[in-house]
Amino acid sequence: MSKTKSSQDFRPNDYVVYPAHGVGRIVSVEEQEIAGIRLELFVISFEKDKMTLRVPTHKATEVGMRSLSSPDIVSKAMETLKGKAKVKRAMWSRRAQEYEQKINSGDLISIAEVVRDLHRADDQREQSYSERQLYEAALERLTREVAAVNGLDEIGAQKHVDQVLVSRAA
Repeated sequence: MSKTKSSQDFRPNDYVVYPAHGVGRIVSVEEQEIAGIRLELFVISFEKDKMTLRVPTHKATEVGMRSLSSPDIVSKAMETLKGKAKVKRAMWSRRAQEYEQKINSGDLISIAEVVRDLHRADDQREQSYSERQLYEAALERLTREVAAVNGLDEIGAQKHVDQVLVSRAA
């Protein structure tokens, strides 16, 4: 992966990836007193979700917060999308759990694997509700990071990802 940043390397206005929520932007670094202890916190805004998250600066790397992937990692993720879907024969509940873990790992390649494995071409059978939920969550995380890294809007990134998925099916 990319070199790990120490929490001091994150600055206001930087885009970061928080594993459980995807791409957000550091709005500020502030100090707050919580339970009698003074803490320095990153204030991260997730515009699309209308959510603000506060992460103690000393815990940022521990919780898996990282900077955006490098363009090479994005390229590898796109290559992963082109691969053949690897669907294990395990029970759906076990596979769903694995997919959920991959999505929440914050690792772009793992997220791309979930999108690849759950993508359905028009001629394939319909997805179940839970499959579609996981697919859409993974797709959203992937497109948001691709958009942020490539300086595209989300619609442009979505088109790019769709083109890769369709070219695989052809």
